[in-house]
Amino acid sequence: MHHLLQVWFEWVLTGGYVGIIVLMAMGSTPLPVPAEVVVPPAAFLAAQGRLSFTGVILASTLGAYLGAAAMYWISRWIGRPLVLRFGRLLLFPPKKLEEAEHWLARYEAGGIFFARLLPGIRHLISIPAGIVRMNFATFSYMTLIGSAISCSILAFLGERAHRLEPQLLSNPEALMHFIRGQSYWILAVVILFAGLYMLALRLMKPQG
Repeated sequence: MHHLLQVWFEWVLTGGYVGIIVLMAMGSTPLPVPAEVVVPPAAFLAAQGRLSFTGVILASTLGAYLGAAAMYWISRWIGRPLVLRFGRLLLFPPKKLEEAEHWLARYEAGGIFFARLLPGIRHLISIPAGIVRMNFATFSYMTLIGSAISCSILAFLGERAHRLEPQLLSNPEALMHFIRGQSYWILAVVILFAGLYMLALRLMKPQG
């Protein structure tokens, strides 16, 4: 894993916006490309004047959407039986698929939005969305909004890391550790709002 992190890191440093788009697209699939090793180092480059901060957010959001859209259509095309049969190869066993389908059935568009903000979920949520044939326009809108917020947060944390510990640019694992340590409070806020959203849906559900 250390070697892969180093490879992805170098792609960001040498590939510019194209590298960001490609890596973020890969990160929206089951491939092991965490956004934390793509957006923050790109924000480092923006802080150094080598990239635009806005450009980093736009490129990472576009890449995340393209990867998510590709997974949506692939899953919609191959269908549930094949995902159930071969999902384990993508670290997506039947139980996880059923949980994701239940999540989408219950929370619909909001489920996509909040999933894009949560590490460990964002790269898989497109698969059940394609299988259940969720409206693609709704899927796209929620994916873009959620991805834009997530990428903006990571870019902000990357810029903060540049100010506090600029030497982290040479150590991808240490940078990921720093970003995750700084993002706990943000994750807590996301979980809080997700909980409020779920509660609101339950309260608005017709009784009987």
